[in-house]
Formats: sequence, C-alpha cells, structure tokens
Amino acid sequence: MRLSGLLRFLALIFAVVTTWLFIREYINFNIKTLRLPRWIGSAHKNSAQLVKTKCGLSKSCPDNFFAFKIVSGAANVVGPTMCFEDQMIMSPVKNNVGRGLNIVLVDGNKGAVLTQKSFDMYSGDASLLAKFLKEISGDMLVLVASYDDPGTKMNDEIRKLFSNLGSTHAKQLGFRDSWVFLGAQNLQSKSPFEQFLKNNPETNKYDGWPELLELEGCVPRKKLRLHSTSKKIEKTSTG
Repeated sequence: MRLSGLLRFLALIFAVVTTWLFIREYINFNIKTLRLPRWIGSAHKNSAQLVKTKCGLSKSCPDNFFAFKIVSGAANVVGPTMCFEDQMIMSPVKNNVGRGLNIVLVDGNKGAVLTQKSFDMYSGDASLLAKFLKEISGDMLVLVASYDDPGTKMNDEIRKLFSNLGSTHAKQLGFRDSWVFLGAQNLQSKSPFEQFLKNNPETNKYDGWPELLELEGCVPRKKLRLHSTSKKIEKTSTG
C-alpha cells in the first residue's frame, strides 16, 4: 500500500510539472507571436514627433503668414466651420452659424478677429449683406462659407462687391451651391483662395445639395501680396 501510494504521488508530481512546462512554453510562444513588428513601433515613435499645425493644416505656414481653414456646410444638416490662426471662429459646436453666407472679418495685419456674421440668403434681407460688404476696409481679410442656400437672394450688387474682394465665382453663385472663399480689397489679381461647386442633380453628393468644400492655406499679412498657396481637400459625407 505504501508503494502504490508513493507511485500515485510521483505520478501527480509528474503531471503537475509537465502541465507547468507546457503552459510556460505556450505563453512564451504567444508573447513572441503577438510581439509588434519593429516598423510599427518606429511609426508610433515618429507620429509622436509630428509637429502640431495651426487649424490642423497639412503643413505649417511660414513666418508672416496666417493659417486658415474654411469648410462649407453639408446640405442643410451640418453647418460650416472657420478657423484662423488656430482659433475656431465659427462652427456648429459654437452654435454661431446660419443658413446662407457665414462671414468673418479679420485684421489683415495683426490677425485679430474683428467680427463674424451670417446672412440668410433664402428669405433674409439682402440689403443687410450689401451694407456689410460696403463697410469692409482695405486692411481686412474676408472669410466666407456657404450653408444650405447661399444664392437665392444674391443680386448683381452683392456679386460685384464680392468680385471686388477677389472672387471669381460670386458672379455665378446660385441656389444651394457650395462656396468657400478668402479675399480682400485692392488685390492685384483674383484671390487664389476660393472653391465652388454648382448645385447639379446629376452630380450632387447629398440629396439636393453638392458636396461640402474644404479650403486650407497660408495667407500673407495684408501688407504682402496674396499668392497661390491654397489647397482643396475633398470630403466624404458627414451623414
């Protein structure tokens, strides 16, 4: 009886040791299998070293240039956003956007935000927008983003005022078109900071509206000449 008991004890010890060795090898194997490749680790390290840009631009702006990003509204669901020198000026989150044309005026020398307004271009008073545009001085930068419908109340006077600020597409802006623009008075040529999409049932991305537009770039201080550093980024549907 003692011999059989000893044998059972030794068999139990053997089973425990064997199981422990198996578990240890299994764990080591899985650790090696799940170990991240070196390139993933290096990519994470490099991403941590990326420099944050103002307004989330794809690259930093040079000295004496202001960073900006303008995004038009998406249909009549998501309002536009406007960022200047890393300051979010207008956005749906701030609840300060409106149907029609959203406009921000910035001091072209110091970069300070002067005012922000929205003008209902479907059922509003177009004369208010005309009056607003006539009071823009030569030292101001003008940022514009459309939302829902920017063109129903558009008239020849307003088109000319925007054209004087450097716009190429204001003269054809119509019902539910998408438009983003940055301009100023006394430009030597048309502003390079502008994107436009016509409302077209055959090409519209949304039901009844064209795709939203995003414009980003580096604009020189007003004392310098505007030049072509703008960039359009196509966006996917926001829902």
